[in-house]
Amino acid sequence: MSLIATLSRLEAVRSGRAQPAATVRHRHLSERPLVLVPLITAGEAGAPLGALVGTDRDAPRLLVVPQPRDRDLRFAFLAELADIVLPYVDAYGDVVEAAERSETDPETGKRVKVEVDLCTDAPQLILPSRTGIDFVRLLGRSMRFRRTAEQEPEAPHPAPPRVPLLGRWLTHFGERARVPGSSLLLALTDLLTRHWATGQSSVEDQHLGALLAWIDPPEGETGDAAARRAELARDADGQLLCPPAGPATDPAFDNKLLAPAIERYDRARAALAAAEDGLEADDRLGDLTAAEREIRALVESRTRPTWDAVWHGLDLLRKLPEGARVADRWTRDRWSFTGHRDRVVAGEPPQPRRDDAVTAANKLATREREQARLDAQEALDDPLVMAGRRLAGEAFAGEVTDVVMAYSESKRPSPRPLVTVRTDDRPHLGERTKVYRSLGGKPQAAEFVGYDGPEGGDLLVLRIVDKMGRGKEPEEGSVPEKGDPVCFTLFEHDQRGGAKLPDPEETPWTHGGPPGDPEAVPLPEQPDPPTEEDLL
Repeated sequence: MSLIATLSRLEAVRSGRAQPAATVRHRHLSERPLVLVPLITAGEAGAPLGALVGTDRDAPRLLVVPQPRDRDLRFAFLAELADIVLPYVDAYGDVVEAAERSETDPETGKRVKVEVDLCTDAPQLILPSRTGIDFVRLLGRSMRFRRTAEQEPEAPHPAPPRVPLLGRWLTHFGERARVPGSSLLLALTDLLTRHWATGQSSVEDQHLGALLAWIDPPEGETGDAAARRAELARDADGQLLCPPAGPATDPAFDNKLLAPAIERYDRARAALAAAEDGLEADDRLGDLTAAEREIRALVESRTRPTWDAVWHGLDLLRKLPEGARVADRWTRDRWSFTGHRDRVVAGEPPQPRRDDAVTAANKLATREREQARLDAQEALDDPLVMAGRRLAGEAFAGEVTDVVMAYSESKRPSPRPLVTVRTDDRPHLGERTKVYRSLGGKPQAAEFVGYDGPEGGDLLVLRIVDKMGRGKEPEEGSVPEKGDPVCFTLFEHDQRGGAKLPDPEETPWTHGGPPGDPEAVPLPEQPDPPTEEDLL
């Protein structure tokens, strides 16, 4: 935890209210997100109990599995979920715009610009907490390998037609959520803790009710007291007044309310199956309907408070202005969504259960690069985040006190002005350390020359080395003037790409590539067959 984050948490404890950790919103929020509040059965992470899902905060769709251990009822739940999620996703895949992308020419091997379709927008899924995202990944993994009756007529327990496709999309959203800065699949607790610092631990911040109590406590109450009530307060029947944000449920709810209701449902279903005549069957059907209605009411009572809390949290986030570089990261999300849409339309197989060596290395490199880019962009967009980097010695801000024109020693001298900056910060500078400032949205580099005065003083001398044009004199505005406020960072603003990895079929056998005869044509990788652990 950074020093400024620690200070913010201490201030939250002192004031009794969460403190801002950002002055702008660092994630994209769709105008029409799809909110999903799932519940699972205790002890069985892969057995869904129910969910509230939809894009309208006033009219969510309630999905319930009356008996989570029944395979047919689970498939019916997943089919209903697919009927809601897939039309929402497909609506964004139909509207495209022309865009340019660099590709390698197969004949020349050079990078060329080609015009392709790019979706003008992309879907966005919002989950209450981080564990909800893990549940989405599990659902995707369990569904994308399922076979339907059309694909395999003789397959036992075939899946409903659109369930495998939903699994592929949920898998893509779950994988994209691992990329720092991505906004296709978001956990609201992570969003809120990125923008506010509370007086509780990061583990306690995963309780959505307690987190919102710190950020927006009731009138006349401190965040600490409101969070304590959200976590612990129970009614006369021993049930939590603020249910957890799921997907797990409270043991008191499971033991006292849910388990007896499911038992009554099982008895009513067994009685209906044993009915001997039509009149008796009508009575038993009424009992079964009543038992199912009771379970639906219980599930809704646990999910509706979380549903309302999610929308309240989104309202708080929308009050923050969007960061300047958020749109660039959302464009990369749109490219990711468009690419997966194209793979689905082309009829490619589902994502494999295990990545090959090249794909895994590329994913790891992408996440590392995007994390560094996200850290840099958030600091450049937000002075409060930059303050944390300054406290850590990774940036400094000050005022220009002197500018001396100098030139490089070469056959064609180039301008290398010396800029003296007065600062109260203590950056970790060494000889010829590169520093950067944002100039017109592009990074301008400078070198640390030394201190103007005693070692470790407040006057730093920098040599500007680029972004000044091609002439003998710097272009207007490319060199700071005396009295200008400036902010330099020790970290780069743009991230460089790593070395190109070989194609999977050219990977050595020591790294998972094809062994044996180099002239043998390797077979394309096939998706792993579904196993017991892949199924709900």
